[in-house]
Amino acid sequence: MGPSNPPFDPSKITRPDSSLLTYYLLVSLLAGPGFPIAFLSLFFKYQTLRYHFDDEGISMSWGILFRREIYLTYRRIQDIHLTRNILQRWMGLATISVQTASGSSSPEMSIEGLLEPDHLRDYLYRKMRGVREHADQPGDGSANVAAEPGDEALALLREIRDGLKQILAAQEARP
Repeated sequence: MGPSNPPFDPSKITRPDSSLLTYYLLVSLLAGPGFPIAFLSLFFKYQTLRYHFDDEGISMSWGILFRREIYLTYRRIQDIHLTRNILQRWMGLATISVQTASGSSSPEMSIEGLLEPDHLRDYLYRKMRGVREHADQPGDGSANVAAEPGDEALALLREIRDGLKQILAAQEARP
């Protein structure tokens, strides 16, 4: 067998890839005469942009004068979108947009400047669904899902599902 790839570790992602700055430069050029203002704001965002992934959630911060910090727990994540425009595809970049149930149509967090977006998206889906890290064994995936201790809502939903299955089985068994 060939060499195996090391497992994906999101905790090593603390900054966007340096090619994001090149992307920001190209996007700023599209602003025409507003290039200096557009590029400076994106340059400062790039210089201050930080990510942190832990067992509970994701944090993202950026800004000099107006510092912005966002922290999302994996349990609050409702949807994850991976987008790549033509320039990003050419440069090998992508953006992952994370949405919560906040009612806003825009994403709560946009993780930019990623070179391995598919791995991060899959990691976020696993965390969002409550899959434990050590459950990355081959199989159908159903055995890998585990609820966090004390998750009564999930236990109740499972009881309802099992009850409905029993009712349907009993109805099918009737002549």
